[in-house]
Formats: sequence, structure tokens, C-alpha cells
Amino acid sequence: VSSTLSERDRRIIERAPNLWLATADAEGWPDVSYKGGAPGFVQILDDTTLAFPSYDGNGMFRSLGNILDNPRVGLLFCRFDPAWRVRVKGRARVTDDPDMLSRWPGAQLVVVVEAEAVFPNCGRYLHASADDIDVHVPTEDHTPPEPEWKQLDAFSGYLPRADH
Repeated sequence: VSSTLSERDRRIIERAPNLWLATADAEGWPDVSYKGGAPGFVQILDDTTLAFPSYDGNGMFRSLGNILDNPRVGLLFCRFDPAWRVRVKGRARVTDDPDMLSRWPGAQLVVVVEAEAVFPNCGRYLHASADDIDVHVPTEDHTPPEPEWKQLDAFSGYLPRADH
């Protein structure tokens, strides 16, 4: 877990065509929204800050309203080939600053997130489509292979004994 975005994190985030945004309202009720755009719609402003546009949606403004009440957010970025996920936990704010809005044609508002925790998440079970079932999903006739991420030095000493 880091408070800054690594080069790997940056590559995944800067190429992402989507993300999942977790927020919670003033009463603590969680919510999650899918956010999408052209690859690169999430821009990294510095080592701890990223931003993305809020485009016209269903008009409920649930995520943005939640951010106004409770700035704590979770972001999940998924890369499908090869499978890899990055999680970002931080504090968000919503802005209508014209300089920020000008970065994204059609943006109504911009969400700026100051990362407090950035960490990889296992890419197992990440299906690219409903017809593409990940090789790590166990079935009666299939024992999944050990995922490559478990072999990374960064996780040495942290995994349960059965997992290495």
C-alpha cells in the first residue's frame, strides 16, 4: 500500500476506459457507480492526485452528492489483458473550475481525488466479457493456476502459507 501512484498504477489508470467509484452518503450508506469515457479520461495531475470528468448521466447525481456529504471515496481500475486491478482510496472534491472543465469536452463537473492509499488487487476472476470466464475460476474439472501476482516480491511474506 502506498500513498503515491507508481509507474504501473499510472499506466493502468491513464489507459483506463472506465472505473468504478465507491462513495457513501452522509448516513454512511455505500453506493457504487460505473464511470466511463475514452481511454485517458482519468488524468493524473501529480503523484497523489487524479481527476476525471462527470458527464451527463441520469440526473440523480448520487456520486457527486455523496462526495459533497462525505469526501471519502474508493476507485477500482481494471485492466483486462493482462488482468490487473488497482484500487485507490482517498478524498474527493467536485469542481466546476473552467480550467479543469476545459480538459474534457462535454464535462459538466470534474471529480478530483487526493489519494491516501493505492494498492494492487488480484486480477483473478476478472472476466473481459460474459462469454470470457477467467482461467482462475475453479470448476469441478479445472484447478486454477497460481496467479502471477502471487509470485511478485512485493507480496513475499504477506500471503497465507497455502498461497505460496
